[in-house]
Amino acid sequence: QLQLVESGGGLVQPGGSLRLSCAASRFTLNYYAIAWFRQAPGKEREGVSCISRSGGSTNYADSVKGRFTISRDNAKSTVYLQMNSLKPEDTAVYYCAADPFLGPSSCSTNYEYNYWGQGTQVTVSS
Repeated sequence: QLQLVESGGGLVQPGGSLRLSCAASRFTLNYYAIAWFRQAPGKEREGVSCISRSGGSTNYADSVKGRFTISRDNAKSTVYLQMNSLKPEDTAVYYCAADPFLGPSSCSTNYEYNYWGQGTQVTVSS
């Protein structure tokens, strides 16, 4: 069973940056498309970004385009979400999710991912 672990969340001031990491225990992430989702209190879960197995395809929600960057380091079996110019509305629990069945150059946040992490809290506040 693939287990995902997110890290890198915390409290940051508006305009600041954080880098989230998603890693797997006991298995490599290299064979999985990875997506980041977030859920704020009282709101529905929102797809933030995704990256294909090959790393060649990425997608972003309109709300984070130009501010967030997803990447993967297959040598380290880790996926990152670099978040810059953070806004209070980015405050949420961020989850990474993985799926082995999407094509090597495909990813989507409008998809039912098989594996999920426990989430990491991101709070943007002054």
